[in-house]
Amino acid sequence: MAMANEKGSILVAPHRFPNLNRERALAESLGREIVVAEDQASFRSRMADAEVVMVTPYAKMTADEFGLLRRCKAVVRYGVGYDNIDVTAASRVGVPVTIVPDTASEEVASHALAMGLSLARRIPQGQAAIRSGEWAGVIGLDAPKLSNLQVGVVGMGRIGRLVANWWAAIGAKVHAYDPMATFSNIPAATLKQVLEESDVVSLHLPLSEQTRHLISAEVLERMRRNAVVVNVSRGGLIDEDALAAALSAGKIAGAGLDTFAQEPLSPSHPLREAPNTVFTPHVAWRSNTSLDALQEQAVERARRALSGEALPDLVTA
Repeated sequence: MAMANEKGSILVAPHRFPNLNRERALAESLGREIVVAEDQASFRSRMADAEVVMVTPYAKMTADEFGLLRRCKAVVRYGVGYDNIDVTAASRVGVPVTIVPDTASEEVASHALAMGLSLARRIPQGQAAIRSGEWAGVIGLDAPKLSNLQVGVVGMGRIGRLVANWWAAIGAKVHAYDPMATFSNIPAATLKQVLEESDVVSLHLPLSEQTRHLISAEVLERMRRNAVVVNVSRGGLIDEDALAAALSAGKIAGAGLDTFAQEPLSPSHPLREAPNTVFTPHVAWRSNTSLDALQEQAVERARRALSGEALPDLVTA
């Protein structure tokens, strides 16, 4: 058993970063070992010695993992989403969880705007027609012009506010729903109005039991037939099987997804064959500055935890 005065480790979950130079430099400067897990099993196996656990989207911190911690001062989540961390279990064992929320807000918002514009102008339909040897047909005849386009934003946090403001700035009609945030420059609406009375529905919410499958088969039935849905937040916000069926049946006009309930998306998933889609592999946050900013801020939170300083951006159940 480790002595109480022995220093623990910095444990990094399985990752896909080009390097961990910042994390290694932190460990060296503070005299800690850095442990980089290769999979969930090796991640779990080193919990007992971890003073700081740095979590990526490729690992989970469930109640079982929290039960293995013996000396942990903080769990640091690279990024803003923390649905892979059981924050209730964290509170139970007294371990703070901190996130890194604002390293790529502009990138994600611009990705959502680009997807929404592409879908609203029926660009996927046009590309598919040319690739199949066809031509214009009726493509675009159901698309409102920009000044008549009704955009509904669900979730008015940092990213949602940017998306709403940019759509308004280029001339669309925008309304938004958020049960928690206050906003005055964009007209507020009920969730029902935003989902059923919008030509573009843009989702900017965390995933929780309350928001899981917010876009359900029932909601898709009630949406406008010319509507498109954009999701750059969390895959579980949409019932993806129901979405694939609605797209194939022509019940909605398109979907733009950067996140999926299971990543990578299964080769056999019906979404892969659904028409009128724009898919990207969870890269909305990326730019030539975002990765450095993400790792820098995560490492700074780890340093604070190991130095006994106050942590920003704490999350609770």
